[in-house]
Formats: sequence, C-alpha cells, structure tokens
Amino acid sequence: MEHPINILERYWKFTSFKPNQEAIINAVLNGEDTFALLPTGGGKSLCFQIPALAKKGICIVISPLIALMKDQVQQLNNKGIKAMALTSGISYSQLDTLLDNCIYGNYKFLYLSPERLQQELVQDRIRLMHVNLIAVDEAHCISQWGSDFRPAYKNITLLRQLQPSVNVIALTASAKPEVIEDITKELDFINPKIFKQSFYRPNLAYMVYHEEDKYYRIETILKKYKASSIIYVRNRKLTLDLASFLTSKNIGATYYHGGLSNDEKDAHMGDWVANRKQVMVATNAFGMGIDKPDVKTVIHLNLPESIESYFQEAGRVGRNGDKAFAVILKNNSDAVLVKNQFLKVLPAVDFVKQVYRKLCSYFQISYGEGEYVTNDFDFNTFCKTYNFSSILCYNALLILDRNSVITLSKQFKNKVTVQFIISSGALFNYLETHQEFNIIVKSILRMYGGIFDHVTKIDLKRIAEKASVTESKLIDVLHELESREIITLNLAKTDAQITFIQPREDDKTINRIASIIEQQNKLKQQQVKSMLDYVENDTVCKSMQLLAYFGEKDVKPCGICSVCVANKKEKAPQDLKSLKNSIIELLKTGELSSRQIHTTIEASEKDIKTVLKLLLEHNMITITPTNTYTLIRT
Repeated sequence: MEHPINILERYWKFTSFKPNQEAIINAVLNGEDTFALLPTGGGKSLCFQIPALAKKGICIVISPLIALMKDQVQQLNNKGIKAMALTSGISYSQLDTLLDNCIYGNYKFLYLSPERLQQELVQDRIRLMHVNLIAVDEAHCISQWGSDFRPAYKNITLLRQLQPSVNVIALTASAKPEVIEDITKELDFINPKIFKQSFYRPNLAYMVYHEEDKYYRIETILKKYKASSIIYVRNRKLTLDLASFLTSKNIGATYYHGGLSNDEKDAHMGDWVANRKQVMVATNAFGMGIDKPDVKTVIHLNLPESIESYFQEAGRVGRNGDKAFAVILKNNSDAVLVKNQFLKVLPAVDFVKQVYRKLCSYFQISYGEGEYVTNDFDFNTFCKTYNFSSILCYNALLILDRNSVITLSKQFKNKVTVQFIISSGALFNYLETHQEFNIIVKSILRMYGGIFDHVTKIDLKRIAEKASVTESKLIDVLHELESREIITLNLAKTDAQITFIQPREDDKTINRIASIIEQQNKLKQQQVKSMLDYVENDTVCKSMQLLAYFGEKDVKPCGICSVCVANKKEKAPQDLKSLKNSIIELLKTGELSSRQIHTTIEASEKDIKTVLKLLLEHNMITITPTNTYTLIRT
C-alpha cells in the first residue's frame, strides 16, 4: 500500500499534512470507525480521499450538497482520478450504466446524496462493489440537534448492512458535544477514534463593532488593510449596492449571489481569486469549496443566523497564518432584523401542508402518484398563483427538501424551444453574408435534425460547448435570428427543478415530519439567541465565547479580539494631556468631524470624546453648523 504522504505529494503537490490529518488518515487505513471535527480550512476531504486512493476499491461518499459534490468530483477528475456523482435528473437507464461503471470501471469515488441511497437499484449495485471506505460528509446533518438536520441521514446505516466489513469516517466543520455523540451513535460506530481539532485560531481577531454608519466603517477597514476581503450581506440587492459603493470609493469590488448565471459567477470569482478585485461582496451562497489563503478580512454587514454559520464563514479568513480579522458590524436595529429574517419566516406545520398540497396541484400530481417525477419550476409564478409570501414559501420548500419529500434543484436555467421557419437554402444564403452566426447555427442543425419541421427543445449548455461560445452569446444570437424571422424562439426562464421523492398523500406526508419541523424551529430560535448573546457580550473575550459554544473549556483570552483590545486600552488609559495636544495640532490643519479625528489619531473613541468635551468646556474649540470641530482663534 502506497504511503499517504506520497499520494499527497503526487496529486495535491503538498509535502506535509495539516494538523490531525495524518493521524486521521492512519486511523482510517487501520480500519477504525473515525470521527473528524476539523474547522473550515482544516482539509477534511483529504482525510477520506487519501485513504481511499491508498487502498484497492471504491470509496462511497455521502453528502447533502450537490454543488460541493460536483466541485469535488471535478477536482478529482482534473487530477486524473476517476470519480462520479449521482445527482438528480439522471434517468433509470443512465443510473444503471453509471453504477455498472463503478463496479467494472476502476472508479475510486462515488458521491451520492442520502436520498439517492434509498433507491433499490443503488443498493443492489453497492452490494456488488469492492468498497474500501464509507465517508459521511457534513455529518452534523445526522443529528436532530445539528444545524441542517436531514432525516435521510439516519438511513446511512443501511450502508453498513450492504458492506458490513467496511469502516466509516464521519466529517464535519462544526458540531457541539451533544451532536458529536449523536453522530457516532447514529452511525453505529464501535470504539470510534474521535479527532477534534481545536477551533482556536491564534491569528484570527474576532471583532464586533457597534456602528451606525456601517458603509463608512467598511471603507475605513478596507483602506487600512488593502488585501483580499469577503463581505457577507443579507440579500442579493445589497451585494450589488455595496459593491457599487466600494467601487465609487476606488476600492476594487465585485459581487456574488445565487441568481447570477454560471458565466457571471465564474467571471466574478475569477476577478477576486486572481486579486484583480480586492473585495467579494456576497450572500451566504458564496464560499463553499473556496480555499483562498490570503483573505485578510471577512466582514458581516448583517448578523448571521447562527454561531455555526458565522464560524464557517469567518473561518475563510487568514488561512495563510497571517493575522486576519473577522468583523461583525452591528447597530440597534440588528436584533429586530435578525429575528424578522430568521424567526418570523419559520413555516408552521399547517403552512408546510398547504404549500405541499398546492405544489401537487400546480404540477397536477394525482393522489398516490408522482414518485420521482421531475418538473421545471418557476418559483415566482408559483408564489403569485397561490398568493404565498415568497420567503415563507421558500423556507417551506427547503423543509420539504431536507425531509426527502421533494428535491429542490435551485440552479437557474432557461427552457428553450426553437424552430427554423425559412428553408434550408434560404438559411445557408443568409449565413454566407453573416459568418458570425455560422458555427452556432450549424452546431444547432447537427444536434437537432427535425428542427425545420417542428418546434424543438434545445439544450443551451450543450450547444454553447459545441460551438465554443458562452451561453449569453448563444442567447444573443438566437434573439437576433428571431428578430430577422429566421426562427421562432421560446425562452422560458425557470428558477429550479422539483423532483417528487414520495407519492402524494397530502397531510399524511407532512404529519410524518411534523415533530421534526417543530423541533428544528425550536433549534433555530436557540441559534439566533446564541448569536445575539455573542454580539452583545462585550465583557468576555470573543474567541473564548466561540470556543465555549463548541464545548472547549479552560481557554485563555486571545488578546487580539475587540473585547481584549478594549480591555487593554482601559488598563492603560491614554495620556489625556498628550491626546489634547494631538487633537489641537490636528485641528490646526482645518475643521474635522469626531470620526475623522478618531480615524487619524490612535486612541479610543471614549478618550477622544472625553478630550473633545473638555476642549469645548474650556472654549478652546467649537462645533460648526456642519457638526465638525474647529479651533477658536484668539
């Protein structure tokens, strides 16, 4: 068996492991059931990928995140390692062929969702595979007290029946002690090897600032630390607004959210990764699989929904070991906003039942029917049809998805139909004088033979790949051909696809998951409370608060967070006489606001306000009509 370090160097070009990686890999290679808790950036995937490559056979990887599965499969394939993911939208015959390839085609990795594992065909083929390891990624999903609980994860133990001699590794980036206990119990671990890397990041300063003008504070931070940054915001509109504001202040910024096309996402991501843009302003859709070591600051303009999600997003900073900053900006309205955003939009059981019934009616699913039927889904039209609140409805759909009632594929797509309405002779005459359309039109004709005779559904992605153009360029050409009455074009936009996993049983379907819905709503309330407690607690070191949340005890103050820095300043108060002279010298250059004074002079805001008050009382300065301070000339 090849040594793990050789595999690491050959495929990943690293010459040493990160903390705990080698010990975890050795435990797995020794056939132990293994639990690995590694914070974001700790290199979880290598802990199962390297042992799987070291042994003969195939590794089965269970993951709930389709995008992450595709990303890891692509990365493995790029290294010449045979891997596949069984995602939604695969026909039975395709599935049959792919599973046969896993048995006979020397594949090393098979990624699948816990829901896919329930299919009888999948189970039958897994029995025949030479499985060398079972990896359960995002393992916190197996616990009812873990964030993003998915009931289908409780069925993963089925793999232990299909492959009883194969050991299991469970991995997660965030889990409280009770969740870890739940995971090892649910996966039927025997004498598990448990590896928990401390969440302590000595180079990471957790800062919480009360700030009414958040945009100004962001501008100040980014101009002080002119290095790669991520700013997380609440919604898609804010990504564009804040990126535009930063650009106007000569700070290079781009943005990212779930509504961008794949081409736009790739372009914006490329600008940020290559440091052509300093800042990525993003919703929480951004960050999965990102390992950019030189990120200096992660700023949250709005409060995150939980400590778990905050820790994961903040953990994307400072992976190169340099001092880095995770900043939360808060003000008096944030507590109300976070409760409105995450608690008032929790769907009750009755509302979930209503959405499910309307969904079945919308797609004309008969009672007892609908299992594994897939439909294109326009979310906005659905909400308008039944007068649903969009956010409540979306959250209800997520509950149905997590509980394996439906699968919601949230990838934006275009459903396109085309027919050529001029003769082939006239078309080729047109192409002689319009060579720029030549490759695209001929690609379409070669792929769709009857397109002159009837309306034909076409696949934009496949055509774009064949013609070596972007999808947006292809759409522009189709619009041009339509305007010249060469084709008829129907370009219907859909937000997603929905696949019904269970046959329709109306209320009975939801009654089976009612207790889970109520329990998860309770958990969400607790998580929001913990987040609010964290940002409001200005007496205990921020790092200590986070570590205590994840069950780490006997930790010392970090010395670099906002609380520790404030405590240091209080213990060593500013020489007020020296500060007074500094302010007077500064005001000799012209009138300034308190904010400008604070930005220029290294002193606490409290001390600056004290000195300004004294200078006003002694008639040495005055406040102008524009709320700036100026010296009184004598």
